[in-house]
Amino acid sequence: MLALSQDLSQNRPVEAREHIRRFHELFFTLSPDKSAIESNITRALFLVDKSAFKYYQDMAEKGYYNRIISGNINQTVAVDSVALDLDVYPYMAVTYARQMIIRASNITQRSLVTRCNLINSVRSDNNPQGFTMEKFEIIENRDVRVMER
Repeated sequence: MLALSQDLSQNRPVEAREHIRRFHELFFTLSPDKSAIESNITRALFLVDKSAFKYYQDMAEKGYYNRIISGNINQTVAVDSVALDLDVYPYMAVTYARQMIIRASNITQRSLVTRCNLINSVRSDNNPQGFTMEKFEIIENRDVRVMER
């Protein structure tokens, strides 16, 4: 039993980074399909507290998702790195990622930096790593370059 618990604790940093990476992939990767957007957002919200839901609500109210659909826009995200402090609980994480917004006329590359705290929670099918992200906040989301197609 001791060996099993040691293996689990050694994997916690890997699981924490994967939890954060998975959230970003689900929350920020969007296709021009309403049901796909809703499915990804629903799955992402199992991994985080209400702080990300507020971002979702705000973007929905401003018509962001409708513009994705009507403009036939694809958005992908690639997480470059996750800076994680596991020495102090709740664990603080800063995520550095790149967004690609693909339109018929151009491709916009954006820099995305987010911050959150991670707390331990119950593992489930919807949350296999057993973390919950708290106080999610977008620190930076700016255009890096636009490439014509």
